[in-house]
Amino acid sequence: MEDELVHVTYSSGDGDFNRSTSTTTKIANGHTSYQHEPYRSSSAGRDKISCHNCDRNLAGSRYILKDDRPYCIKCYEDRFANTCDECRRKIGTDSKDLSYRDRHWHEKCFFCSMCKTPLVDKPFACINEKLYCGECYNQQFATRCDKCHQIFRPGTKKLEYRGQQFHEHCFTCYSCSQPIGTKSFIPRDQKSYCIPCYEQHFATKCTGCLKVISQGGVTYKDQPWHRECFTCTNCKNSLASQRFTARDGHPYCSDCFARLFAKRCFACAKPITGVGGTRYISFEDRHWHNDCFVCQRCRSSLVGRGFLTEGPNIICPDCGKREPSYERDNNDYATRHRTVISYHHRTN
Repeated sequence: MEDELVHVTYSSGDGDFNRSTSTTTKIANGHTSYQHEPYRSSSAGRDKISCHNCDRNLAGSRYILKDDRPYCIKCYEDRFANTCDECRRKIGTDSKDLSYRDRHWHEKCFFCSMCKTPLVDKPFACINEKLYCGECYNQQFATRCDKCHQIFRPGTKKLEYRGQQFHEHCFTCYSCSQPIGTKSFIPRDQKSYCIPCYEQHFATKCTGCLKVISQGGVTYKDQPWHRECFTCTNCKNSLASQRFTARDGHPYCSDCFARLFAKRCFACAKPITGVGGTRYISFEDRHWHNDCFVCQRCRSSLVGRGFLTEGPNIICPDCGKREPSYERDNNDYATRHRTVISYHHRTN
């Protein structure tokens, strides 16, 4: 799989447990109890107040009004008091009723199901109808960092990458161990590397300047180069997308190679560069371009033909026959010197 540059993003920065539930204490039905005075002076004489349920005389007793109807304490608790979710007993009018999501508890019964710590006016969570303090909830249910396996506390940042979750300080470069955070990084072999470390250990580097090749580049003899670093050994002009010739492993542009190293044509004295597959003729210590290898007399091409030497010149056999004095006066240049020249093919 090709390495790629990737990023991670932060999830919610509030941690797993951040619920703070405020509970208030109150009488279960929300009505206030009253103390009735047994006698009241009025034009009608004495007033009598009785329990709406049992008809008990409430003179001199505490009672509770519900829907403007008086109830003695017992009848009120029997008919209207909530049942504690923990102990299953009625929550009397002399107790505080703590409620959460239509459930009710005595104040003393409202505690963590694991450590039994009272939860009145404290943060808590409710999972599967059980109450948990913040600490117990985190230990039991909070997600954990896939590196250090510790929980994500409220207020801590959480990094998610490829289905895993990390504390910000736990998501680090495999090489330098520095936190990556939201910076770019590159995964390799299931490990994450910051950009500087990845370039140091794995990125392709230029043979010339030893710096990272981030894009483009050229390859010469299996060695990578920046385009601007791959230059002629002599004039330092860029050779990228240019023809060049190598000598002793060093590249040269066509002009510099011709000027410094190329053979010279015996006829025209111009360099024989060999660029592009140019053919040339060699005989003894002399060299000719194909087009320059002609008979000195009739100018016909001698490429692929036999020839005679006449001093420094070369002539075709036909011109040699037309000069009978040639053999008399130039015994050193007999027909035995006729030679068929082989082609020499040179490329960069």
